[in-house]
Amino acid sequence: MRGWVLLGLLASTQVWAEACVVQSQAERVSVKVCQQNRTIPPKLFHDGFCQPNLPGQQVEVQHLEQCPQGAYGICLGARVERMPYEQDIHYYGVASDAAYLKPFCEQNSGGHWQTP
Repeated sequence: MRGWVLLGLLASTQVWAEACVVQSQAERVSVKVCQQNRTIPPKLFHDGFCQPNLPGQQVEVQHLEQCPQGAYGICLGARVERMPYEQDIHYYGVASDAAYLKPFCEQNSGGHWQTP
C-alpha cells in the first residue's frame, strides 16, 4: 500500500525533462533565456510558454532536453501569476542585469535566485 502512495506522490510532483531557449533581438537589445519545465503540462509548455509574443522583435526558439550551461543566474521555481505551474528560468548575456532580475524573481515570481 505504501508503494502506491509513494508512486502517487512522485507522479503528482513530476518534473518534465524539457526546456526551450528563447533568443530575441530588438533594435538595440538582444536577450537570451532558457525556460526549464518543472510542472507545466508538455503541450502547454511547448505551445504556450515557449512561444513568446514579442511584437517588433525577431524571436528564435530552440527546444532542448535541458538548459545549457553558462547562465549568470537562474530563477528556480518561478511561477506566473494566477497559474499553478513552475519553471526554472536561466539568464544568459549581461550579468549586471541580475540586479533587476533577482528581485523580480524572488518578489514577483515566487522563485529563488541562484548564481551558478
